[in-house]
Amino acid sequence: MVTASTRTLFVFAHINGGFVPAGQLGMTEQGIQLLASEFAYGQRYLDRAEAFEIDPVGLSLRDKDAVRARLLAPPNGLPFFGGIRDAAPDAWGRRVIEARLKTPANSLPESTYLLEAGGERMGALDVRESLTAPVRASRGSIHSLTYLMEAAERIEAGLDIPEHLAAIFATGSGMGGMRPKVSVRDDSGRLWLAKFASRHDHLLDVPMIECATLKLAQLAGFSVPDTRLIQVRDSNVLLISRFDRAWQAAEKPVEMRLPMVSALTMLACDEMDSPNKSYADIVDAMRRYNAAAHIKADIEELYGRMIFNILVSNDDDHLRNHAFIRDASLRDWRLSPLYDVVPRASLASERYLHLGVGVNGRLANLDNAYTAKERFGLSGPDALRIMGNIWKVVRQWKSHFESFGVPTGQINRIAPAFRHINDISGAELRKQLKKL
Repeated sequence: MVTASTRTLFVFAHINGGFVPAGQLGMTEQGIQLLASEFAYGQRYLDRAEAFEIDPVGLSLRDKDAVRARLLAPPNGLPFFGGIRDAAPDAWGRRVIEARLKTPANSLPESTYLLEAGGERMGALDVRESLTAPVRASRGSIHSLTYLMEAAERIEAGLDIPEHLAAIFATGSGMGGMRPKVSVRDDSGRLWLAKFASRHDHLLDVPMIECATLKLAQLAGFSVPDTRLIQVRDSNVLLISRFDRAWQAAEKPVEMRLPMVSALTMLACDEMDSPNKSYADIVDAMRRYNAAAHIKADIEELYGRMIFNILVSNDDDHLRNHAFIRDASLRDWRLSPLYDVVPRASLASERYLHLGVGVNGRLANLDNAYTAKERFGLSGPDALRIMGNIWKVVRQWKSHFESFGVPTGQINRIAPAFRHINDISGAELRKQLKKL
């Protein structure tokens, strides 16, 4: 029987253009199972005026004296702090780490995945084995995408990575999601997430479809990161500007890493509980932890994103695909830009989102969404206005996709994902929408 042991790691926070020690993390593990964790903020870190909270729920800094010189445990009996978990790789990044270490899938302790995530992990944290360990710099550039794509293909196929393709171990190890991706820099030093096609895409050009969908969402008024579609080895690659990075104006611009946590962290729940949660649960968390100055606008945007997901059949809307960025000027959290929105073609007349929509659970129709308006603090006219504005854009999706250069064959394959308002709303709701 494998005995339990505790591993000590050090969490660093990115402040004023560089990393500083934020605290000490203990992880008690038995084999690959994480049993418990504990965290203590460093005294010097707490004395910094710019210090930010690692986790707004379990490691809040709203009262620094309450956490000073204290060993803290995760909330709700969880084994780990969500804010630190968000700095660890998800499915794809874990596959990259496993390929580098030549180990089977899901065979490493959580502490190893956390430590091996590399220098371009999401958010503003870094995790190291000692206070003197250096940050791991990423070597990835847009000009190396040909090699990075080849390496990603080999990882998907379960093949070894030769030395000349080893750059993917630095550029891809911190990434989440199932799809192959890496972080790369352009010639100005700006950081982008590059998303490749997958061997499981079955004739659908997912990078192109995702790019067109994000641009459609932008036309509908949502906050969306900059996107580009480029060709690499005759395949489309989607580039998305890393919105957890910003550049401070100076003679030589300084890159700022923005603290970022998922909705999973805001709800302080386990990933297995995600299907039991709803958009309204996210709203409740936003009211507790988000910036009061922008809470109304952020909640309206989240309601609109739920409507958009219904209209385009994006059922990959789990809690890790909603995030929050810490606004430096407000010193508080705001809804992040929209990401990971991909329509899923279906012929089913009744469809479901991952998260709960309204009183009828996850059922993806506008009547169900309308029942949730009070939980979002919306009046009936406000909810109808949001629905109407989004529908006016989404109903033109074919012409928008054509203007973005999506070929007819691809449009035909994805067409069953897009739903007509007549199919997802009752007569009374349609009547009210038509009055707008």
